[in-house]
Amino acid sequence: MTTTARPETAGPFRARAKVNLYLHVTGRRDDGYHEIDSLIVRTDLADRLWLTPADEDGLEIAGPFAAALDDGRAGGNLVMRALSAVRGASGRADRFHVRLEKNIPVAAGLGGGSADAATTLGAAAGRLGFGGDLAPLALSLGADVPACLTDRPVLASGIGERAAAAPALPSCALVLVNPLEPVPTAAVFARRRGGFSASGPLDAPSPTLEALAAALAERSNDLEEAAIALEPAIAEALDALAAESAVRLARMSGSGATCFGLVATVAEARSAAAAIAARRPGWWCEATAVRAARERARPPPGHP
Repeated sequence: MTTTARPETAGPFRARAKVNLYLHVTGRRDDGYHEIDSLIVRTDLADRLWLTPADEDGLEIAGPFAAALDDGRAGGNLVMRALSAVRGASGRADRFHVRLEKNIPVAAGLGGGSADAATTLGAAAGRLGFGGDLAPLALSLGADVPACLTDRPVLASGIGERAAAAPALPSCALVLVNPLEPVPTAAVFARRRGGFSASGPLDAPSPTLEALAAALAERSNDLEEAAIALEPAIAEALDALAAESAVRLARMSGSGATCFGLVATVAEARSAAAAIAARRPGWWCEATAVRAARERARPPPGHP
């Protein structure tokens, strides 16, 4: 009797952190969801996932931020929901053990859970031979997930589910700083006051870092004030970034608490991150490159 060996573990698949270079809240729908206008870029900072065929589904979480997901919430739960969504769409019954290496802080405005879900969709689709459209499955998991199906910069609109290709961006890097104080997105939106911003998508190419910084300076993160009211350390992080000479622009990402400093190179980002970490050893500080729009095309999430 001949037995067929199961495929070996597949991976690692990289679930890249996303950063909102600006974020305008443009309205509120009748169902309570807020509409946005945002430029989202992906970075080299990433969670990693591995899929191994198994008799039953299972999730193993490791990495520096694993403890935040030990209760099965946030990104961990989204990973298993994404796996189930692809399996249902494919009509296959295969089961997998998923190993998630959590390198992105949780509830940090970096879309780690959404990136994990999008990457799991792509990885599972490849393993199950599913060639259908992943966008509807992504939206069923969360409004931020469709924008994470690509590693290239996108202009997000609607409640975040509409993602159009962004114009060309220059090569650049980011200093990421987080005081390690989780800020729930719902609480930030609830604290927000005032009217809504006009939609102003950054639809013109930015050939230089100076041009990009100038275009971003004309825009804002409409959630920054509310997030600072909930967690004053965000203002301290912004001040620390602005004090670094290499930083062209300091801003909060998403609903916080991570803030970023826009710089020219990864070397500059590393230097600034080290300087801030030396002054604030309790903070998380990271240097990372931006996956720029004018780079050559790369495989979508779900490919190693």
